[in-house]
Amino acid sequence: MSTTFSRTPLYNVSVEFNGRMVPFAGWEMAVQFTGISREHEAVRQAVGMFDISHMGKFMLRGERLIDALQALVPSDLSRLQPGEAQYSVLLNVQGKILDDIIFYDQGIDPVTNLSQGLMIVNAATKSRDKAWISAHIEDQGVTLEDLSRDQVLLAVQGPQAEATLQPLVKDDLSQVKFFGHINTTILGKPAFIARTGYTGEDGFEIMVAPDIGIELWQNLAAAGVIPCGLGARDTLRLEAAMALYGQDIDLTTTPLEAGLGWVIHWETKGKFIGRRALEQQKANGVTQKLVGLEMQGRHIARHGYPVLFNSERVGEITSGTLSPTLGKAISMAYVPAELSKIGQFLDIEIRGKTYPATVVKRPFYRSPHRPKK
Repeated sequence: MSTTFSRTPLYNVSVEFNGRMVPFAGWEMAVQFTGISREHEAVRQAVGMFDISHMGKFMLRGERLIDALQALVPSDLSRLQPGEAQYSVLLNVQGKILDDIIFYDQGIDPVTNLSQGLMIVNAATKSRDKAWISAHIEDQGVTLEDLSRDQVLLAVQGPQAEATLQPLVKDDLSQVKFFGHINTTILGKPAFIARTGYTGEDGFEIMVAPDIGIELWQNLAAAGVIPCGLGARDTLRLEAAMALYGQDIDLTTTPLEAGLGWVIHWETKGKFIGRRALEQQKANGVTQKLVGLEMQGRHIARHGYPVLFNSERVGEITSGTLSPTLGKAISMAYVPAELSKIGQFLDIEIRGKTYPATVVKRPFYRSPHRPKK
């Protein structure tokens, strides 16, 4: 039985630029164009662009929008000002992670006089997220408009991202702070631009209509921006120790175990789904923690490889690669809390043999170009 995969509006242009297309989360996406190492280096040193149109895009509107969303996330969204964003997680009653999301507060729509905001969710969990969110907001006068297939989302990342984009954008991008966003025009057409990304570098994520997205891709390529695929996106985010849903975080893990305790605003936040479970886990202490690991040699610890201590299996690798920037094999894994201290020695089983690794501080790499909030 053949499987039909969805294609983004940038599929054809990706093929034209020699993208090697592979299945990913129900979509056909480019894994690479000119090579993962070259694309990775372009983002770290200059600028690269990614088609991320497969991501879920929900426009939320309602008179009491923030109040309605507060129950769904452990982060205090009331602290946001229009033009600001919050990374957070959707939780179930057990405090487990349904998905990680970014919510962009867009303030009051002058036409409808309603609060509005954009939520970006993962492609693989979009349908589940949509149903979950809708079920919790439908009786609170909040509407969810699914823009996922109607809008292109293009990430332009790297230290030269601002200088490269600015000639195409009406507003002054230097005034957009990290995790800030604006409604503006690009190539003379309406655009939503956010100073966010999934690479650990400075950069922007741009949401536009499909025809403008294609034109923007071609303009950026003509300006020397390197097209990048899923492969470089993965090595970049792993160097920055950013979690990948379905591997590093999922329905079996909590934010406290994943090192995402900082998204829980205990003091200013009221009730939210999963709070009681997380309070209990915080009081008792977590039994497992997500840690960063560095191999002592160049053997790569990949997803699913066993983690050993004293020859006993104590966990498994969630994500792993050879870091192009550091030239070292890096990975993440859940291990017992007592084995999570920096400097702890562990072994990784690779094809029947064991190789030493050390627990190291995350992120593995911190870009000097990335702005602070």
